[in-house]
Amino acid sequence: MCRNITTLRGLDPAATTEEIEAAARQYVRKVTGVQSVSDATRAPFESAVAEIATITARLLADLPERRQPPPTVPPLRRPEVRARMALKELKKP
Repeated sequence: MCRNITTLRGLDPAATTEEIEAAARQYVRKVTGVQSVSDATRAPFESAVAEIATITARLLADLPERRQPPPTVPPLRRPEVRARMALKELKKP
């Protein structure tokens, strides 16, 4: 998955819960430096992701619509990213 947070406002269809959570997760990873969650970091990390996702969803709902769509497509809407994620899931023990 791309390490950059993409613009979610103005997507058609609107940003999904999954896309909002992915952006929140990327944000928390970036500001904490935690790339791999451990037992020691799991609870505060996941709590922060949930809070930021909730705030982001509310922000996107409260803002007026954009006049133009964002210039890039979010990673979760890209077929190559979805294929990579599906392959990763298949490889899990």
